[in-house]
Amino acid sequence: MAYEYYDILGVGRDADEKEIKKAFRRKARELHPDVNKAPDAEERFKELNEAYDVLSDPQKKAMYDRFGTADAAQGFGGYQNVDMGDIFGDIFSSFFGGMGGGGGRGAQRRRDGRDMGVGLRLTLEDVALGAKKEIVYDRLAPCEECGGSGAAEGGGEVTCKKCNGSGRVVSVQHTFLGNMQTATTCPDCGGTGRTIDKPCPECQGQGRVPDREHLTIEIPKGIRDGQQVRLSGRGEAGMNGAPAGDLIATVRIEPHEYFEREGDNLHTRAHVTIAQASLGADITVVGIMPDEQVPVHIPAGCQTGQTLRVKGYGLPRFRKEKQRGDMLVHVTVVTPQKLSRKAKKLMQDLAAEIGEDVSKKRVPLAQQ
Repeated sequence: MAYEYYDILGVGRDADEKEIKKAFRRKARELHPDVNKAPDAEERFKELNEAYDVLSDPQKKAMYDRFGTADAAQGFGGYQNVDMGDIFGDIFSSFFGGMGGGGGRGAQRRRDGRDMGVGLRLTLEDVALGAKKEIVYDRLAPCEECGGSGAAEGGGEVTCKKCNGSGRVVSVQHTFLGNMQTATTCPDCGGTGRTIDKPCPECQGQGRVPDREHLTIEIPKGIRDGQQVRLSGRGEAGMNGAPAGDLIATVRIEPHEYFEREGDNLHTRAHVTIAQASLGADITVVGIMPDEQVPVHIPAGCQTGQTLRVKGYGLPRFRKEKQRGDMLVHVTVVTPQKLSRKAKKLMQDLAAEIGEDVSKKRVPLAQQ
């Protein structure tokens, strides 16, 4: 059906971004397999995630509204969607685990947010020019309803009544050997000694909620494959206002059609004629910068496989943008496949002039 995604989320076609987010969170808390044991809960949760993936992205949503199918939205838009698998499933598992008692007995609740990692695909042109990449990723973000505190209006943190603020509870077991005491992490406060007396209904007292973030990452010139860009505080939000983790973007540079990278240097190829290789010539090859023409001097007598270095036409050096590596040009001498009678005669005359007997049988290198 044309508007099935709206039905899955339970919102109207005129729902704004905030309404769509709230509807998704409400439905996700109902359907997540950690809390819903219905046989179809996992499948419905996946459908919900798919619906939110489309309707939470303004460009995908516009395409979906226009064409009425999910296929019309696939791959559309200027965002770089980060491939992190079923990330919302993991996020909601973490969300439920952070709620009172959800972490299990004996588990110390983590308050600080964890670091998150994403992969960022770049072209060599991005490396040469620098770039701004907008990504879409999912995380536990500070709750807007309570400002990250986890408390509803008029509420706040109070001493945990179950453990009296110690973060530990002691149980006594009566055995034939006598009474045995066992101390475990308090299930109500998760070992913090503090609870929220009036929890925020949106985040259920955590101060954070699953969310989809649109973030622009600035890529410096000259960055290398495998390097990381760290964005402070853009990882998982902490509980009840605790410090957030960082987002770590690991750079992966895609292969280029014409260039191969070696540090800050670039390797490329140039094809020259027999005449150019024999007599020498000045040619140009395409550079990595926009409309850049790299001047290459072909010395007389140049051979196939010879490498010519052109200084200053490689990639910008990382954090030293005014400096550039070199261009290494690998030469291939192209032999003409068809010769006119006149050209053939001239080649024969040239061979005779330089003392080369073209009719002489060549001895294979292995026999020399």
